[in-house]
Amino acid sequence: MIQSALIKKQRLILCILSILILATIIVGMGIGYSSLAYDRLIPTLLGQGTFKEEFVLFSVRLPRMIVTLLAGMALALSGAILQGITRNDLADPGIIGINSGAGVAIAIFFLFFPIKAGTFVYLLPLVAFIGALITACLIYLFSYNRNIGLQPVRLVFVGIGFSMALSGAMIILISSAERTKVDFIAKWLAGNIWGSDWPFIWAILPWLLILIPFTLYKANRLNLLGLSEPVAIGVGVSIEKERIVLLLIAVALAASAVSVTGGIAFIGLMAPHIAKALVGPRNQLFIPVAILIGGWLLLFADTIGRNLIDPDGIPAGIMVALIGAPYFMYLLLKK
Repeated sequence: MIQSALIKKQRLILCILSILILATIIVGMGIGYSSLAYDRLIPTLLGQGTFKEEFVLFSVRLPRMIVTLLAGMALALSGAILQGITRNDLADPGIIGINSGAGVAIAIFFLFFPIKAGTFVYLLPLVAFIGALITACLIYLFSYNRNIGLQPVRLVFVGIGFSMALSGAMIILISSAERTKVDFIAKWLAGNIWGSDWPFIWAILPWLLILIPFTLYKANRLNLLGLSEPVAIGVGVSIEKERIVLLLIAVALAASAVSVTGGIAFIGLMAPHIAKALVGPRNQLFIPVAILIGGWLLLFADTIGRNLIDPDGIPAGIMVALIGAPYFMYLLLKK
């Protein structure tokens, strides 16, 4: 039974995070390479702006911020699931190689399978999912011991090894590619929000609309998987079946995010930790908080990064890494 005081605290935190997200979006709509006066935001949103104002807001700023917000949410939820099923606080789709697997699949698809632009957008999450799934299965197999079961510490080190190997494979792939295609993949590797148009929102949104409610439905299973295996088995949990289902969800979320944002790590590491520190370790409580934290973190990083250097700014992946890498080292030393 969850205490009513804790539920009230969670709701208050969710309200504060929603206000933070809204405030960041409002600030982000006004600043950039082409500035937009804040007193013109509401008229422009209502369709009363000039052509330039409407173009900047609806074709450049707003879709990019929505894509960034959704991707951050997906990465945070993916990280929360991975930490739950592996019982390892260092698990993150970017750190353990799942994002790299998705990236290699996207690079192969982009380099060797020419396809129409309209179809390309919607196929990307599926291609990324296939690459991420193959990588996740290999990491799982190498981390699993028949006598002991899944080894959480080994999973992180195996994942880091896969991430490095896949990064090497990516370099080999782009070494003989055309210049324009190399530029695209280089931006992807840096975590540049490249999918900044409305079709990319429709490509990632269905994944979240289906997988977020399903994960919340499975929250109690995640709580049980966080306990020792004998306890989980004792209360009737089919451990391997639940792990596989939840792993598929985590991979799908990470793949849908990185297919439009590029290789971004650490969001899935930081957001669940911050959420647990705020409302405790129960998945029913901290997962909604982690989702909003992840969305805000990536949105904030991209808003700051794109305005630091004109005209292209600093990729969101680099901005997040500047915060996330020291945090990862701190957790590694602590755990």
